[in-house]
Amino acid sequence: MTEHKPEGEDTLPAEPTPGGEHISSAEEAGFAKETAVLDSLENQKPKKTPLILKILAILLILATVLAVPVLVLLIIGMAIAYKEVTTDLGIATFAIAVVLAVILLASAVLGGILGVNLLRNKRRHAQRIAEFLIVATVLAIICEFMLDGASPAILSYLVRLVILIAIAVYIDPVLLQERKVQRKLRDMQTRDEAEDGTLGRDTSGKGYIKLDFFNIFWIFVLCSIIGVVIETIYYAVVVGGYEDRAGLLYGPFSPIYGFGAVLMTIALNRLYKKPLIVIFLLSALIGGSFEYVVSWFLQFAFGITAWDYSGTFLSIDGRTNGIYMFFWGVLGCVWIKFTLPYILKFVNLIPWNWRYSLTTICAVLMIANGVLTLGAYDSWYKRKAGEQASNALEEFCDVHYDDTFMQDRFQTMTIDPSKVTRT
Repeated sequence: MTEHKPEGEDTLPAEPTPGGEHISSAEEAGFAKETAVLDSLENQKPKKTPLILKILAILLILATVLAVPVLVLLIIGMAIAYKEVTTDLGIATFAIAVVLAVILLASAVLGGILGVNLLRNKRRHAQRIAEFLIVATVLAIICEFMLDGASPAILSYLVRLVILIAIAVYIDPVLLQERKVQRKLRDMQTRDEAEDGTLGRDTSGKGYIKLDFFNIFWIFVLCSIIGVVIETIYYAVVVGGYEDRAGLLYGPFSPIYGFGAVLMTIALNRLYKKPLIVIFLLSALIGGSFEYVVSWFLQFAFGITAWDYSGTFLSIDGRTNGIYMFFWGVLGCVWIKFTLPYILKFVNLIPWNWRYSLTTICAVLMIANGVLTLGAYDSWYKRKAGEQASNALEEFCDVHYDDTFMQDRFQTMTIDPSKVTRT
């Protein structure tokens, strides 16, 4: 990138830098100017919290005050009612309901803390809490689907998710600082790390990358696509022919690989310098556990069997096995030692002035795709169970995603309504 050169200044003989490169006095002056601007930005007072965020903060605090006592009483009542549960499926359903209640209680408490941090203009703390709430909301959506299918409550969770993502992006202190730098420096282009594919690296040395929403989201998206490519090639080579391996209604996305990569990144981020055997074992454990949980969720929420490893080497209830845990271990080593740097470099191709708005839009579309996919699963299950659509989402899915469409789109899945846990 071209460095800014002050007007009227001649270029002096280049001097070597510690890295072996040569810079001129004009470039040194440009760096000095950039440093001065950044220093002045750091000394500025933090931007005041906008009125709309203050109003939202007050509403969050009020919601916490009202919701926490009710949720605590609900959990106590559920604990008392536990002795009335007798069947295995009933116990599973009860356990999911308890988990949902605990998630809602934790979300209510965190919502109040988020409100307090917004009022105090503690942007970094508020951003982290918002990210925790995003995860909690996704988990709540999963539990809601397992209990009641595509109920109207899903819409409220979806709205909450969009609001939380918008808050997390808007109050991001890194983004705020970048906006100020871009505005102050104007046409002066800086030597940012994006050219070398290192933007987003954790400079503290605690991990390989910064575990922020931007990095995590694009890791999920790219690995969801890579997962489809890998599975398609594997099927073509081992079995022969083509089979659709996508896991969402729209796009070449396999979310199990996306979420698996996110879990691998979070778990191994601080361990990227560890020996391969350590990374391999942790990756195998994480991947196998995740595969087991996803299989259990699909089966008990919708009666869907997406894969069955029964009778294979070290099979665990047919949900995972030793062979695929070995593959997960290998993928973890390749991911953290080789692939992640290239993914980071690829993500850095997104321009600064696009990346956060583009991320927000794509995140909303991906969430809508995921929720619509779960709705289609639910309608598929209800049709097989002989139940009628009970809301607009189910009616929409019945019309646009009938049994033929679902079986053609999700070719590895079979469905058995007798295996669900919902009441």
